[in-house]
Amino acid sequence: MNAPLPVEVLKQHLIDPEICIRCNTCEETCPVDAITHDANNYVVDPDVCNGCMACVPPCPTGSIDNWRLVVRAEAYTVQEQFGWEELPQEKSLPLAVGASSAAVDAAGASQVASAGMAAMPAPPVTPPTPGAAVPPWSAAHPYVNLYTHKTPITATVVGNYRVTGADTESDIHHIVLDFGEQPFPVLEGQSIGILPPGTDAQGRPHHARQYSLASPRDGERAGYNNLSLTVKRVTQDHGGAAAHGVCSNYLCDLARNDTVQVIGPFGHTFLMPNHPRANLIMICTGTGSAPMRAMTERSRRLLGAADVGKLMLFFGARTERELPYFGPLMKLPRDFIDINLALSREPGQPKRYVQDLIRERAEPVRQLLSDRNTCIYVCGLKGMEVGVLDALRDVVVQSGEDWSILHDALRREGRLHFETY
Repeated sequence: MNAPLPVEVLKQHLIDPEICIRCNTCEETCPVDAITHDANNYVVDPDVCNGCMACVPPCPTGSIDNWRLVVRAEAYTVQEQFGWEELPQEKSLPLAVGASSAAVDAAGASQVASAGMAAMPAPPVTPPTPGAAVPPWSAAHPYVNLYTHKTPITATVVGNYRVTGADTESDIHHIVLDFGEQPFPVLEGQSIGILPPGTDAQGRPHHARQYSLASPRDGERAGYNNLSLTVKRVTQDHGGAAAHGVCSNYLCDLARNDTVQVIGPFGHTFLMPNHPRANLIMICTGTGSAPMRAMTERSRRLLGAADVGKLMLFFGARTERELPYFGPLMKLPRDFIDINLALSREPGQPKRYVQDLIRERAEPVRQLLSDRNTCIYVCGLKGMEVGVLDALRDVVVQSGEDWSILHDALRREGRLHFETY
């Protein structure tokens, strides 16, 4: 009669605010809407999270992969997490639940009761995202989180110029950052975080903004310790209302020899294969061209020194003059890269989107999809995901094959990657 009441222990899922770059990937990925955010932090609701782990692989920084053992009644609330600047230290658990704590650690379950109850099995994970959670098998090992909010690295601006027509609304810049003698190893497909100067409306330092690399691993200029970014100046929000992008305007206004605070690098799955005969299907819009430029330039530099697989690019924009890197892109040899431009507002031409061109080029796309050395990369606005997948499915189905089988294989083998926003 005097036995203590069971104490329920929770292995609480938390997000590290020091590492998180507020990219929204976790919130978009969570299949049960357990993740939310305010102006300060992304947080996990302990009353909703089921421990499915779907949000962990896509996170580019690893900030999502943090856990604390807590008494269930003392779990950190959403409101508490909103106010954090760093993760709390591990709490001491009552001695009565020591055995249960061990069970949680051993089983990796989200909840366990101290009265000898078995750990709850983790629910099955249904992939909520269309792409792979692993890199291509031949991708090089990526370095991540070498520099953080507390210990950023300083880079110097050595170039900043506009890569869209001066008479267009789309003001996109190519910005080159040099790291001097400081080590900053990167791979094609990775990203970095930029810390804009100043504070927000609450007086807190601005959070880092994430930008994909537009240059290959050996630098914007081969053999130099530099990299490039493709940055669009933000002057309105997604609804068309006037808005001032804090970091994009800061970057686009930088002058030569200005310095920038950088964190990262980030990303461990959206990586280019090292296999010399790997084929690349690259599908992008706007500044989503950054990782495609990096991969294309890497392949171009390997020409003559190694076998290079086939490259096929589907690039969407409103007009030719709003296509970043249009001039240099069109100078590339056609036997090196198959370029397909989808222009939705070009005067005198019908509207065309990347998914339309995929269907029009069905036969060469099908041939590449039939080769297990082919990897697919999609980068741009989130809304393009469904259209691209539908187009790829149509190509496969028209050839008499089963898209669901191929789609599963592409994800499982790290050959279909999305980076959308």
